[in-house]
Amino acid sequence: MALLALLHNRFGIALLVFAAILGAWGSIQFFRSHAVSGGFRSSYLLMIGLTGVQGVLGLILLTSLRPREILHVVYGAFAILFLPSVYFYAGRGNPAREAAFLAAACWVVAIAFGRGILTGA
Repeated sequence: MALLALLHNRFGIALLVFAAILGAWGSIQFFRSHAVSGGFRSSYLLMIGLTGVQGVLGLILLTSLRPREILHVVYGAFAILFLPSVYFYAGRGNPAREAAFLAAACWVVAIAFGRGILTGA
């Protein structure tokens, strides 16, 4: 279980960095009045998938270890629900709106990942 907890922790840090990089990338695209690229979209979808994997690791750990604060679990559940919702909502609008929403979503989940790490497991 200790190895799984270590993986969950390190994977959370990696997701935080990944979300911040995507947030910066999407923000630059938005401020330059460009649509997000296919590479950005695929990276965003990869982040959704990796967040799901992180959630599964968290659920496995939750069966044997209790987090210090239940809020830790809430941040993870929020990210898993929020990221795909924004992706499908933003895709319906014009390219500028899509860039703004996806970049903002990356910054929001970067904050959620950071708060999840700070609440500890």
